[in-house]
Amino acid sequence: MLLHHIDSAAARLMGIEDADFREPAGEPAMLPPDSVSWRVFRNPVTMYVGGIAAVLLELGEPRVRHGVWDHTSFRHDPATRMRRTGLAAMITVYGARSRFEALAGRVNRMHARVRGETDDGRPYVASDPELLLWVQATASWAFLEAYRCYAVPLGQAERDLFYAEAKAGAALYGVEAPPANEAEMAALMARMRPQLEPSPAIDELIAILRSADILPRALRPLQRLGVRAAIDLLPAAMRGQLGLAGYRFGRRERALLKLLARGAGRFELPSSPARQAAARLARARTYGPGALAPS
Repeated sequence: MLLHHIDSAAARLMGIEDADFREPAGEPAMLPPDSVSWRVFRNPVTMYVGGIAAVLLELGEPRVRHGVWDHTSFRHDPATRMRRTGLAAMITVYGARSRFEALAGRVNRMHARVRGETDDGRPYVASDPELLLWVQATASWAFLEAYRCYAVPLGQAERDLFYAEAKAGAALYGVEAPPANEAEMAALMARMRPQLEPSPAIDELIAILRSADILPRALRPLQRLGVRAAIDLLPAAMRGQLGLAGYRFGRRERALLKLLARGAGRFELPSSPARQAAARLARARTYGPGALAPS
């Protein structure tokens, strides 16, 4: 019974309650099961923390902020929006290649329609290569940082490989040259930092995420813990740039989050996209060429 409740909460958190990663049988994902990305994306705790950190960085860029805040449901229905984003992230790594390609096509068509002006009159379109790069890169950075800080430390080679693995999927979203390693990611963040700025939207997002119906009510304290952890995950210079320098994440809170993240990594929940994707690939061996199909 306890496992069922944990599994349900994790599925809700990642937006995969009604998703099925077991079809089509045998079809590979963009990345193989032994990739670093399969390890990083299978931890629901660090994915949650990393997802919030990525959104904070994205909202710090004025053009991205207007695109997200003015043209999506994030402000009015953040829980649904976060689950939809979580599902997209899972499909990127674990989904069958054809389903990921279909998802990327839908997202690209949507981005082509999102356009407007910032408060200071700068035009933007969501399909702008620079904006697509910032969104993709901040997500990669945040998921990796949350995982290595709270779940499992990763060596330099593994961290560089994680960035390299994202290239093929990023290309389907129109990102031409994503960071190929950690050094390139650091250079991108240094280049973008002067463009980041504080905004009432960031403060509003933090307040919303603390109380929105994202996790079951009994787990709401952990939801607030995740928000504080996400803010703390940001580099100190960027926290200051975004007006978040006053937030504090205590030693006990950090220890608790590590305990939760490492616990989440010790066993595979039934709803896990990685587990479902592995079952999909296993069916290729069972019903591959020359084998008898199920009756």
